[in-house]
Amino acid sequence: MKILRTGPPGEETAAALLPDGSAVDLTGVLDAHRPWSAADLDRAASAVRAGLPALDLTGRRVGAPLPRPGTIVCIGLNYRDHAAETGAQLPTEPVVFLKSSSTVVGPHDTLLIPRGSSKTDYEVELGVVLGARARYLESAEAALEVVAGFVVSHDVSEREFQLERGGQWDKGKSCETFNPLGPWFVTADEVADVGALGLRTWVNGELRQDGSTADLVFGVAEVIRYLSWFTVLEPGDLVNTGTPAGVALGQPDPKPYLRPGDVVECEIDGLGRTRNVAAAA
Repeated sequence: MKILRTGPPGEETAAALLPDGSAVDLTGVLDAHRPWSAADLDRAASAVRAGLPALDLTGRRVGAPLPRPGTIVCIGLNYRDHAAETGAQLPTEPVVFLKSSSTVVGPHDTLLIPRGSSKTDYEVELGVVLGARARYLESAEAALEVVAGFVVSHDVSEREFQLERGGQWDKGKSCETFNPLGPWFVTADEVADVGALGLRTWVNGELRQDGSTADLVFGVAEVIRYLSWFTVLEPGDLVNTGTPAGVALGQPDPKPYLRPGDVVECEIDGLGRTRNVAAAA
């Protein structure tokens, strides 16, 4: 099942996208402003099978496909080619940092370049959404059981704030609009092999990133299992699993960081594509 949220910011309603591209209204079935559990999603799937009113998406804004997550946990340096392009050693354990949930915006919303920024960077990532509580999971199989589904996640970063201004990475990751999501949330049963998904980013029509989840250092199941030993993940939480090579940080000088007016598109096989135009904050 593919789920989206549509409507003005703060007033979104939930809908399901059918295989023929049409949509049905999930109002009254899914609360569009509260994180969803696996039971919520099962109820929605049953309602879709039973039949729901059609919803015309023409002219309607598509928002982030998930209610605002309670927690966004991110994994750094998790693609072999990305670690190589930045000159970093492969980590022996996942590199973990947090991102403010206030960064989440829709797949076509404006991406704001922070005031004082000269190094805003793009990062396409596979977002993993929890459907059940994850605490001290013992195996990869147990980890996959708590995964509700997947989403295209754009982990925007300001590299000067992240790497040159002291402290931890978080302040270069949590600027407003720094996590576009969408256009849909795809339930786990629709993804045949999460370890073989292509990820791509275009800036102004130029392909910058072209990778595959086959290049992950720590796969989805291991990331969720590992995190559950350090924090409790709840239904609706989002885990960004890392980005492949091709980011501006890894390019020769002058590095092609984002500027107002740039158009950034991020795509993952089967999960759709985001398109955000950058503007000055």
